[in-house]
Amino acid sequence: MSTFDLDMKFVRKLAELLKETGLTEIEFAEGDRRIRCVGPHPVVQVAAPVAAAPAPAAPVAAAPAAPIPTAGTHVTAPMVGTVYLAPEPGAPAFVKVGDKVKQGDTLLIIEAMKVMNPI
Repeated sequence: MSTFDLDMKFVRKLAELLKETGLTEIEFAEGDRRIRCVGPHPVVQVAAPVAAAPAPAAPVAAAPAAPIPTAGTHVTAPMVGTVYLAPEPGAPAFVKVGDKVKQGDTLLIIEAMKVMNPI
């Protein structure tokens, strides 16, 4: 039996091991001999991007409504983030439009960078 036959048997065993284990590559080295078996790589199919639907035509604007007179003070948010008007889902809002508030009352919560900031 030649060395080539022995190597082919060994390569076949490595190939079987490759299939059995689901590996994509096996490498064996001994002394100055080195054998490397590479199996087929899984094919990844990428779906083609779907073209966006055309934007609907802009609706005809109705006559602008008369501005609602406002009394009181406007509050400008000191930061950008997600606004929560209540302490938890389903709970009543901190304040409603028209409520009288005093300094220190929580009006809303702004979540910025995973930090809840009462305003």
